[in-house]
Amino acid sequence: MPLSSPNGGNIAIVGASETERVGVVPDMSMIQLHADAARRALKDAGLTPADVDGIATAETQVIEVAAMLGIRPRWMDGTTIGGCSFMAHVRHAAAAIATGQASVVLITHGESGRSWVGMPNYSMNPRGPDGQFEQPFGAIAPYSLFTLPALAFLEARGMGQRDLAEVVVAQREWAIPNERAQRRTPVTVEDVLAGPRVAYPFTRDMCCVVTDGGGALVLVSAERARDLPSAKRAVYLMGSGESCESVLVSQMDDLTSFGSFRRASAEAFETAGVTHADIDHAMFYDAFAHLPLYMLEDTGFVGFGESGAFHAEGHTRPGGRLPINTNGGGMSYTHSGMYGMYAIQEAVRQLRGEAVVQVPDMKLSFVQGVGGLFWSAASLILSNQAP
Repeated sequence: MPLSSPNGGNIAIVGASETERVGVVPDMSMIQLHADAARRALKDAGLTPADVDGIATAETQVIEVAAMLGIRPRWMDGTTIGGCSFMAHVRHAAAAIATGQASVVLITHGESGRSWVGMPNYSMNPRGPDGQFEQPFGAIAPYSLFTLPALAFLEARGMGQRDLAEVVVAQREWAIPNERAQRRTPVTVEDVLAGPRVAYPFTRDMCCVVTDGGGALVLVSAERARDLPSAKRAVYLMGSGESCESVLVSQMDDLTSFGSFRRASAEAFETAGVTHADIDHAMFYDAFAHLPLYMLEDTGFVGFGESGAFHAEGHTRPGGRLPINTNGGGMSYTHSGMYGMYAIQEAVRQLRGEAVVQVPDMKLSFVQGVGGLFWSAASLILSNQAP
């Protein structure tokens, strides 16, 4: 029977795994990374490829992943809206399961972002909006495109580079004990500010690492989850939201605040029926250091201009009142190009009590993703409490 809602705990993540290795994996192609993550997630769930009737991925063709795994799905989702695609896939998969379009959905990610094995050739489209209005002026890479909104955000609040550096230092503290993290050297604000400049206001450590890796998730109904070997480790989708604006960063509705963060997160909280005070943990997509600042304010955890001080005062660090990016984030843990899958994986680990640096008494985690250069956003609220 179809369920009444894909939210409210009716859908469960019963399998979750990253690839065996993240970082530099030159001996595995993009599709092999997908397959490695998928097989590990299915094993984690106590299921096999034969059980899967729905599949979702981004950038890579869904058909290619299905064929690699021998899956013949009756439901597919190839939504590609940037790095938050996987948050959107969770939302879409939940709707598919709730309406009876699929019963077991596998979401995969694999990316040889550093070694570039089996990846499509990178090319710019001169006919697209960015090809006409950004690339001719040298705005051709994320670090240069993100400078405009980052500077506008900081200026509007009387904040500066030190506030960006505080984000790096706070997240590095989570990464130091994590053997899978790519940057584990302790740093100070002064160290970050003195690092090589990439594009003002960003220094090197304010930018994400570039890695190989992948991850996968398995979703079923909460009712079916109770019958699986992974039942006691199930994580439930309480709420979700998604939104988009423009493919041109210069055409954001407001350079100092991303409307898609506000809209997607508001829907996630509304559908989950919880408040910000209920959240124990957050994963904020952090390709660059300004993004967690935007997200803290735009998703409503702090007020206008309070995000810098929130980091500097230690509230996001171990023992803080809102632990954020507890794997080290994209700036210290891993970032193969589309980070959203890794953010979900860490939220699941925390809710299962399996994280390297575990947050105590976990019940609810909020996951906020961004797609591209402020193109899109997707939000999830996850719980370890069965409905």
